[in-house]
Amino acid sequence: MSATTSPVRARTGISLFFFTNGLMLAGLLPRYPEIKAAFDLSNTQFGLMVAISPFAAMIASALPAPLIRRFGAQAVSLGGTVIMAIAVSIAGFAPAFAVFAVALAVAGFTDSIVDAAQNVHGVRVEDAYRRTIINSLHALWSLGATVGGFIGAFAAAAAVPLGVHLSSVAGLTVLLAVLATWLGRLPNGGRVEMPDDHPAPPTKLPAGAWALILPLAVLAIAGALVEDIGFNWSAVYLVQTVGVTAGVAGFGYSTMLGAQFIGRVLGDPATDRWGRVNVMRAGGVMIAVGGLLIVGVPTLPTVMIGYALAGFGCATVIPAAYAAAGRLPGLPEGAGITLVSWLLRAGFLLCSPIIGLVSDLTNLRVSLTLLVLSGLAVIALAPVVRRRGRTD
Repeated sequence: MSATTSPVRARTGISLFFFTNGLMLAGLLPRYPEIKAAFDLSNTQFGLMVAISPFAAMIASALPAPLIRRFGAQAVSLGGTVIMAIAVSIAGFAPAFAVFAVALAVAGFTDSIVDAAQNVHGVRVEDAYRRTIINSLHALWSLGATVGGFIGAFAAAAAVPLGVHLSSVAGLTVLLAVLATWLGRLPNGGRVEMPDDHPAPPTKLPAGAWALILPLAVLAIAGALVEDIGFNWSAVYLVQTVGVTAGVAGFGYSTMLGAQFIGRVLGDPATDRWGRVNVMRAGGVMIAVGGLLIVGVPTLPTVMIGYALAGFGCATVIPAAYAAAGRLPGLPEGAGITLVSWLLRAGFLLCSPIIGLVSDLTNLRVSLTLLVLSGLAVIALAPVVRRRGRTD
């Protein structure tokens, strides 16, 4: 490997790419309260709006493999980032809800492709680096999302026009992605050998396979529900229930993402010391306690502490579920992760519409008690992530 494509340099590049991917869409989320108000959306309508992106991501799930096979992971990541930047900018200047919704769909559709491509390249860099780095890469995504959330919160507080804010961040992200692509080069251009067929969920599974897969999928959905509430509802809750301004509300999302970043950085050494199951149980307790603080004591300090606890607690839930799915016995290679991923996306798609519907029928405090249920589910399902043949 030449000096211009060293493992250290490649790690720097792919790390920066994960950071930019987190940064791109995060600035939009703290401004959801004003978007909701601008288009005069009910909680149910808002829940359907924020489901547009994960729905589009599900539609795109068959595209990453052939695109990466044809163009290479880095080219797909960079091209997708440019398309996302254009879509986010259009969303910022959208004159009508229909335009905003289409732009959001395009961003979600493309984000699914970029996410797969950057993870494929991240694994190849990890192989070249000869050390585990994938968790730190995901931590940098959380850091990028935290920074993007803070930028969005400050922009909202300063009454920066949404279009100016989003297009400026999008332009910066594209520049950083170009630099990341150059730094992250590998000798073969980042191309990978991938199967000809997209790994859709297999129709024939060994007897008892679903009994192993479904608990992992439910565990992953429990972790995703915490993220969905943080991403899509934290700012709305702070405005509607706590009564803060839109600028202050944006910091709820950043607080949760910042705590998730710390949890992901500490997740690997914590697992090595105390075991995967114990880490999951502790995370479930933090999610449940955080949820109780958020819905039980809706003041700004307690809600922020609740967001931090929930974010820290959910940090390793989805990675642990994927890791366990990849080690399920008797399944074709990749089948466990593929199935859990599909079920997770379906669950994630339903989260926000359910929260919106329940909040319209009751109120947002009642609907966010799902955080407590999510924490209890993580505690109950923690043993399913135990590695086969081990007691952790």
